[in-house]
Amino acid sequence: MLSEEEGKLAIQLSRDAIEAYVREGRRVNTDTYELPAIFNEKRGVFVTINKQGMLRGCIGFPYPIMALKDAILEAAISAASSDPRFPAVSPDELEMIELEVTILTEPLRLSVKPKDRASQIVVGKHGLIVRRGPYQGLLLPQVAVEWGWDAETFLEQTCLKAGLTPDMWLDEKTDVSIFEGQIFHES
Repeated sequence: MLSEEEGKLAIQLSRDAIEAYVREGRRVNTDTYELPAIFNEKRGVFVTINKQGMLRGCIGFPYPIMALKDAILEAAISAASSDPRFPAVSPDELEMIELEVTILTEPLRLSVKPKDRASQIVVGKHGLIVRRGPYQGLLLPQVAVEWGWDAETFLEQTCLKAGLTPDMWLDEKTDVSIFEGQIFHES
């Protein structure tokens, strides 16, 4: 778990990364920051960009494959420039966007019968990853709360995000993993 102060540093690093990349096309050097040791730990992370309360970009790494400081940098730049759902953030938009950084726990595969998966999910606490063959979808914990979904609807929507039919979470060949996320908002 990160402290509130560390969360503020995560937000600042993501803001600096986006601004440097959008304004100047350069990447900030994370080694120039005085960051606590936790930023050197491998962590999953997502950076979400909102504009006027609407999603403007969201990219991240569900698995702990790189140091948190590097994952934040890469996720922030990608959310601003490479989310296929949106055009790249322009310099004119920088003052209008708000950032959210979600630090993830390592995903845990649910090893219960498919019909029992919904009972293992705590809405507001767990995020979901649904995977079947080459298809994979992920929704952060806050998504189910924002949309008022129950656990079954959350599973269905994650299947849809993966490009599967909504009932595929009930199939033995579909893997469902849960994770938790610690969310920090730009103020």
